Amino acid sequence: MSDWIAAIIQGVVEGLTEFLPVSSTAHILIAQELLGLDRSDSFWKMFAVFIQLGAILAVVAYFWSRILGFVGSFASALRAPHEPNAKRQSIWLSHPLPLVLISFVVTAIPAFLMDKLVGDFLEGSFTMIGLALLIGGIAMYAVDRWYGNRSHTETLDQVTLRQAVAIGLAQILAAAFPGTSRSMATIAGGQVMGLSRSAALEFSFFLSIPVMFAAATFKLLQHLRKEVFPTSEQWIALSCGFATSFLVALIVIAWFMHWVRKHGFTPFAIYRIIAGIVLIVWDRQMRG
Repeated sequence: MSDWIAAIIQGVVEGLTEFLPVSSTAHILIAQELLGLDRSDSFWKMFAVFIQLGAILAVVAYFWSRILGFVGSFASALRAPHEPNAKRQSIWLSHPLPLVLISFVVTAIPAFLMDKLVGDFLEGSFTMIGLALLIGGIAMYAVDRWYGNRSHTETLDQVTLRQAVAIGLAQILAAAFPGTSRSMATIAGGQVMGLSRSAALEFSFFLSIPVMFAAATFKLLQHLRKEVFPTSEQWIALSCGFATSFLVALIVIAWFMHWVRKHGFTPFAIYRIIAGIVLIVWDRQMRG
């Protein structure tokens, strides 16, 4: 199989799974294994990070008008001459834009410190990732069943500082245990803190922009410092994977936003449980 075909397949997997609460990391690793790729190869490690940028771009494209609206309303609130200073200062702790950035900082610092540990974890067996899928699925099922209809924060504009910090703390689990899923952690954390399903999902999408961009950029720089410079053929593979990831993620985001307004997250929790069990059994069989 040529590299560009393998790249397109992985781009589809990345686009499908990055924003669903099922762990794109686990699915990319499984895809590479099934495609017969060397998961320890520097290029494919870099490739798995690079195509995440396509998924990030899809979020920006889908929510572009909302992003501009948040930036505009935040700037206007800070410049409002008729508002007292105390109210203008409070915008830093109540507006969605700074709250997303605060949640990002809460996650980013521990994730940066754990980077080496997580890298070693990824080199381990699929059993550990399967366990993360399984346990995360059980937790997600319980959270969605218990908190799915108990929300008191219906929109992104109503999110509080306390909720934003708690969601950032929940996301650390995804950074520490590959297979947990960044999306699952933020959605479940949001629901526990009283966010509606749609509000938790939207916050997860907006938070993914700084989190994924920072993580992907950091890891790409790490690879480039090791002089992992792609060949012309590898650039074609990177471009194919990036474009495919962007297009598929854009479709998935639109579909998922529509789905959540009418349904819960239980089907994804069940999928995680089944996938986790299958992955554990599969890894045991491969190890003989």
